[in-house]
Amino acid sequence: MMNEPEQSVKERNREIAQNERERTADSAVRLSSWAIGAAVILGLIALGLASPWLGR
Repeated sequence: MMNEPEQSVKERNREIAQNERERTADSAVRLSSWAIGAAVILGLIALGLASPWLGR
């Protein structure tokens, strides 16, 4: 059986790992949002540049 300090260290490590997982997920969502926004803006620019040729 583990003694008290080892148990508290393991619990602390679990909490740190959980916090890191949450932070990583938040970061991925934020990055995805930026990527989608950039793709939409670039698509609109490309559409605007291509519209003279599409209108023929």
